[in-house]
Amino acid sequence: MKIEASPKTPSVMFDGEQALLVIKGRSIPENSVEFYRPIMEWLDQYAAKPSTKTNVNIQLEYFNTSSSKCILDIFKRLESIHKSGNEIVINWFFEEDDEDMQEAGEDYQAIIQIPFKMQMI
Repeated sequence: MKIEASPKTPSVMFDGEQALLVIKGRSIPENSVEFYRPIMEWLDQYAAKPSTKTNVNIQLEYFNTSSSKCILDIFKRLESIHKSGNEIVINWFFEEDDEDMQEAGEDYQAIIQIPFKMQMI
């Protein structure tokens, strides 16, 4: 699955064979649920037969409140894959001076039972 970035939406790349999910950019779509729906559907299919180890790279520069709920839903799906005995590695990237994005990653980490690797860039 590949979604090109736009001024309001992040680029999304899922490679099931490489067990890699990358979300990068800004997430302020008009309708977050509609934008993230195909991603959720892809994750649901992937969860039926996941890789033993999945890498997730999140590198968002900004996201709105409705996107934050959708991102949490993505993490919850990943958490269920993790709980079924598969390794999930979440790399949360944030810029050195972006305390808001660092705190957002820490907040998600507190909610989701998957270890995050906080990556300053």
